Amino acid sequence: MLTEFSMSNILPALPEIFLAGSILALLLVGVFSAKENASRSVLGLSLVSLVVTLLLILSGSLSSHHIEFAFPYGQGLDGGPAGFFFISDLFSIYAKSLILLVAIIAIILSEDVLNRLRINKFEFYILVLVSVLGMMVMVSSHHLLTMYMGLELMSFSLYVLVSFWRDNNKSSEAGLKYFVLGSLASGLLLFGLSYIYGVVGDLSFTAIGDVISDIQMDGQNVTLVVALVLVMTALAFKLSAVPFHMWTPDVYQGAPTPVTTFMAAGPKVAAFALLMRLLTEPFAAMAADWTQVIIALSILTMAVGSYMAIVQTNLKRLLAYSSIGHVGFMLVGLVGGTAQGVQSVLMYLTIYSLMTMGAFGLLMLLRRKDIYLETIDDVAGLSEQAPAYAFMLMLLMFSIAGIPPLAGFFAKFYVFSAAVAAGYSWLAILAVLFSVIVAYYVLRVVRSMYFDKMVSVSVDLSAPLLMRGVVVGLVIFVAGYIFAMQPLDEFTYRAAESLLLAKNF
Repeated sequence: MLTEFSMSNILPALPEIFLAGSILALLLVGVFSAKENASRSVLGLSLVSLVVTLLLILSGSLSSHHIEFAFPYGQGLDGGPAGFFFISDLFSIYAKSLILLVAIIAIILSEDVLNRLRINKFEFYILVLVSVLGMMVMVSSHHLLTMYMGLELMSFSLYVLVSFWRDNNKSSEAGLKYFVLGSLASGLLLFGLSYIYGVVGDLSFTAIGDVISDIQMDGQNVTLVVALVLVMTALAFKLSAVPFHMWTPDVYQGAPTPVTTFMAAGPKVAAFALLMRLLTEPFAAMAADWTQVIIALSILTMAVGSYMAIVQTNLKRLLAYSSIGHVGFMLVGLVGGTAQGVQSVLMYLTIYSLMTMGAFGLLMLLRRKDIYLETIDDVAGLSEQAPAYAFMLMLLMFSIAGIPPLAGFFAKFYVFSAAVAAGYSWLAILAVLFSVIVAYYVLRVVRSMYFDKMVSVSVDLSAPLLMRGVVVGLVIFVAGYIFAMQPLDEFTYRAAESLLLAKNF
């Protein structure tokens, strides 16, 4: 039961409250606007809402160890609240800022493609905002009910977005597959949460952490291990970690490219942030158990993601398997649960999100006879028809492979260093070997652009200036990351410290 209302009890959740209010207002704008103007009006106001939400979040990042709780409930033995539903710390601030940046970029890249596909409805932007709200709640949840509410809010919005192109069979099929498998993952998650409640008697992260720390090696510990495995299985599905990745290639290929662009980045940031909070707070005392699961997931995910990408001819499927492989590399950084490991994953998430969105953004810029380039053969000879775009795509693909001095190299360097520092040098060496495989399928795309015979039909390069500017900005970030590395390194380290500090509150 919630305690007595006060402004201090809800202030840390002000960005989420503002975004929720904006969604309701935008629904009214979309419904009551003229049909031909509704999508344009909601698009502009959605961007304004996201920017204002981002400013509200960043305004709380000035203190060195900013940790605040919101929505208290019950009464503890000391007369204070028994627990809190919501937490705001530097870790959540960084993750939510990245999610909002991803959403802003995705919306800017979407309009032209949605117009050409004749599916530019105002509901698209509302669904993106609802999904973002769910991700933000996930990142700041400090209670299993809040966590589940945020995760399902994100998931249901994505189910609809994937099948948003209703007249396209692939989109409808992808949405159905994603919904069925996502429902299975949600069931496993609820099953695991019920086990946790049965043992602990509470759903608060703080209470769960305290009880697990006190439990000795007995029958109850086995129950908690089962619960941990079920919860990690559900989150592994959201991350596309092997063997729970089967939905990813079909969904990435079948969904409209703007949706794929958003899905490839935003949900992964939210799911990884939630996973890191769960492992380092309520399940910190079970590090010996979940470390083994993380190691197994990382090796399987790197192997399958890297090898399966080799045989792909569709660029969206290739990038889907590439994203699976990147999840494996990020899981390497989590081994050990150290502050350096958390920081390395935050850095990797930032770089991965922006370079992957840049790659999908380039695919949305290139067309032949109103058909978007989606296969490796489609980009054959691109260096002759559009040398600037070919060069940018080459930089992004090299960054995905981790070739220095591009941003992707530093992403891998961070997680490999964290694994070595945690005493898992063998895992880092194995990850380096898988990185060599990534370079192979990346070079296939580059070879097609620069050495294969040019397609006779010319590439249509017409696109809105803002859309092209965003893609160029993403490429500049990837190429010039080395010059912006220091401030990002400092902020992510403070965010990692904040996460580890929060478990003591």
